[in-house]
Amino acid sequence: MPKAKLDLKSLSDQDLKEKLSEESLRLKKVAFSHAVTPIENPMSIRFMRREIARIQTEIRRRELGF
Repeated sequence: MPKAKLDLKSLSDQDLKEKLSEESLRLKKVAFSHAVTPIENPMSIRFMRREIARIQTEIRRRELGF
């Protein structure tokens, strides 16, 4: 079951970067685990990728000053 979405706008820039690295590492571990032994809910990989994209989008939005 995917976790509820975080309010990314309330996090600091440093917190966003830390969250991005944590989520990326978690995705790599789950993807590797899924390649070895299929996981119960493969859709969770899609949710993780989307959450990473949301974090990257927020970081980029702040870089552009929006």
